[in-house]
Amino acid sequence: MNAQDWDERYSQADMVWGTPPNPVVVEFVTSLPAGRALDLACGEGRHALWLATRGWETTGVDYSKVAIEKAREIAKQSPRSVQQRLHYVCGDITTADVSDYDLVLMIFVHLEPTQRRALVSRVIESLKPDGTLMILGHDAINLTQGVGGPPDPEILYTPEDLKHDLEGRLDVTVAERRYRDIEGGTAIDALLVARRPTLGS
Repeated sequence: MNAQDWDERYSQADMVWGTPPNPVVVEFVTSLPAGRALDLACGEGRHALWLATRGWETTGVDYSKVAIEKAREIAKQSPRSVQQRLHYVCGDITTADVSDYDLVLMIFVHLEPTQRRALVSRVIESLKPDGTLMILGHDAINLTQGVGGPPDPEILYTPEDLKHDLEGRLDVTVAERRYRDIEGGTAIDALLVARRPTLGS
């Protein structure tokens, strides 16, 4: 889908992905100390906003102008202190500034493999020491064993694919499949959580 397609999709519903953050994001991020966070392909901003309410200085990037406008409107309902920690940018995530973050989220970001690996590589290079990269998306086996998600197998991945993308440059905390019940059956996701080693470790 291109930016125009996403603009149309975001225009057709109040909240395409709902308002609460993804439970897997909450599971792994709640215990992290607040710092600088980047939410790539943030959509209507549910994760970026949640992070900002927890003290994170957060930037959300999405190439859908409609999604970013909705995210900014939703953020206006938050306390001023939260709004001051929250920044939204309309732009291409494959060329976005990913430098100097403590946390980078790639939640249901599905790029063709070369683009995905290039983006992951840039994120790894730019993460702060002890910074965390979290990737969660539709698993490749979801096409045949699960429900929902994109029908294009090229843009799907497995936990092993994601580990391979790291090229051993981050310490892997979790690389596994996650199963979630949705209308029509069970969706299968691939999850990777990895940390950049502390300097000198």
